[in-house]
Amino acid sequence: MNIVNVSYAQTKASVNTDALGMREMQQRVFAQRDAQHLLVKAPPASGKSRALMFVALDKLYNQGRKKVVVAVPERSIGASFASTNLTKFGFWADWEIKDEHNLCDAGSSAGKVDAFIKFLNGPDAVLVCTHATLRFAFEKLAPEAFNGTVLAIDEFHHVSADTENSRLGALLRDVMNGSDVHIVAMTGSYFRGDSVPVLSPEDEAKFTPVTFNYYDQLNGYEYLHSLGIGHHFYQGRYTEAIEEVLDLDKKTIVHIPNVNSGESTKDKVEEVGFIIDAIGQVESTDPDTGIISVRRRDTGQVVRVADLVDDTDQKKRGDTLHYLAHTASKKRDAVDIIIALGMAKEGFDWPYAEHALTVGYRASLTEVIQIIGRVTRDSEGKSHAQFTNLIAQPDAATDEVKLSVNNILKAITASLLMEQVLAPNFTFKTKRGNDDAPKPGELKIKGFKEPSTPRVKQIVTTDLNDLKATILQDETFAKAAAGSLDPETTNKVLIPKIIREKYPDLTEAQVEEVRQQVVVDSVIKNGEGREVGDKRFIKMAEKFVNIDDIDINLIDSVNPFQRAFEVMSKSVTPNVLRIISDTITATRVEVTEQEALQLWPKIQAWVKVNGRKPDVRSEDPTEKRYAEALLFLQRKKQQHLAQQRATQVGNEA
Repeated sequence: MNIVNVSYAQTKASVNTDALGMREMQQRVFAQRDAQHLLVKAPPASGKSRALMFVALDKLYNQGRKKVVVAVPERSIGASFASTNLTKFGFWADWEIKDEHNLCDAGSSAGKVDAFIKFLNGPDAVLVCTHATLRFAFEKLAPEAFNGTVLAIDEFHHVSADTENSRLGALLRDVMNGSDVHIVAMTGSYFRGDSVPVLSPEDEAKFTPVTFNYYDQLNGYEYLHSLGIGHHFYQGRYTEAIEEVLDLDKKTIVHIPNVNSGESTKDKVEEVGFIIDAIGQVESTDPDTGIISVRRRDTGQVVRVADLVDDTDQKKRGDTLHYLAHTASKKRDAVDIIIALGMAKEGFDWPYAEHALTVGYRASLTEVIQIIGRVTRDSEGKSHAQFTNLIAQPDAATDEVKLSVNNILKAITASLLMEQVLAPNFTFKTKRGNDDAPKPGELKIKGFKEPSTPRVKQIVTTDLNDLKATILQDETFAKAAAGSLDPETTNKVLIPKIIREKYPDLTEAQVEEVRQQVVVDSVIKNGEGREVGDKRFIKMAEKFVNIDDIDINLIDSVNPFQRAFEVMSKSVTPNVLRIISDTITATRVEVTEQEALQLWPKIQAWVKVNGRKPDVRSEDPTEKRYAEALLFLQRKKQQHLAQQRATQVGNEA
């Protein structure tokens, strides 16, 4: 069942080109070409590689730079930066790279580092290598060796502010501080898959950001009209369930689980065999490309399968990758199904792919968004793209039930984040009295606090999805979003706490401005809209509200992420839903002092209305939470009085 269903207008705006051959995103990047440090945040398939070519050529021809080094995370992505004729589309120079300067081909690390150093001392202008080669080269070179150089780092989220675990990040900062290097950083992900930021706040302040969001990209396509994101729950082994969701009429990328995960059978090659058996009978394997021809059991048609899992024959896999990069990316009938484990994610270009079928929960939101990006490329004949996550149902008879429930919750929150990223953006304003009608894309809200400082405006403009990712990945918040806390506590206690931790430089007033932006944006994007005559309504707290009457207090009374859990509850059996609910209840969010103090006025009002104290054994989750908070405050008061008495006795003595 899909949690996310999004349709787009097919305006062609993001794929049409101007007189220089640039798409909309590339125009935005080129407008900032003079920046020394440029950070490009744009979705997969938006044209980041060509945007880099435009900027790099300008830096070579017009800004006095002598060299361009492009670093990619894996060898297969190097093809995206091959020599490209740009003049035939209107640009004033072509992107040219000699074969010996494409270090993404096979060869030893030492040999590639030697070639890297030779390039820096030679006459040629452009080199492409992997992140690993760049890292090894950094260790052999002084920072000043990069004077006069443009350093372009693709899939920049691989760089991390965690200097202990990201050697590339630490070396990059040394080069930034020790040379006049120009940097173009590119990422198709708005966030890292873990809680470590890509850049420290001090380093990020040095970059000029260019953001092109997913909605702009997908809404501006010519062919792709809709995208679905959903989950399919299975029991037993996934190899016995995959046939239920493997649509052989769709171009599909299947990502099998990591061998260390609970979903894995621990024999990855055998798993590929199971998937091929689900398709039909193997007829042949092409000796030049490694492509496996399988005759379908149902229709008798031949399905062409690429196996990127079996790595026992590196030459064979290299031949398959070469075929996929140079033939399958341009010829629709070249391949039908790709089976992968760690490959075919970042930067992998197969525009015909319609269905990404991923087995097992993925801990990294970055990985999820990269996989989805494999099917969101615009291609003739492709009107719908689908991401399906095949997830094991929790079984109360096993010891893994808690892990399974946590995986489901995290998979759902990843879908929630994707829904936020894929929705159109709004500008929120404070509604004052008889305001003029809002402009298109603008929403006016009573009591809303608009960003009052450049810092808050910057967070709202460029960091909102990244902040949502941090919130949704927070373990306490995941439980709260699933219904173990009332909405106001979630919105007014947990979210501000996470904001303070992520942005310790903000004042309390700024935290509140950011908090309101996050909650309002999330509620509005997840809300079900409806039009009646000339009036617009949005569903909040189980009722439809006129958009003109929305105020911040009403929004704070809504759990912005509850709807996805309601959708999930319809896609599992009552027994599984009960297991999920019981597991969440058993690991309830503990009451903090901050939350208890925030709830105290509500507890007093509740007691006044009901004529009694809230009962901790109540079936009503709000009453139960009030009771837990009251018990916490009572214990705190008793501890405080005991401490006072002890102090008094000590003074008297």
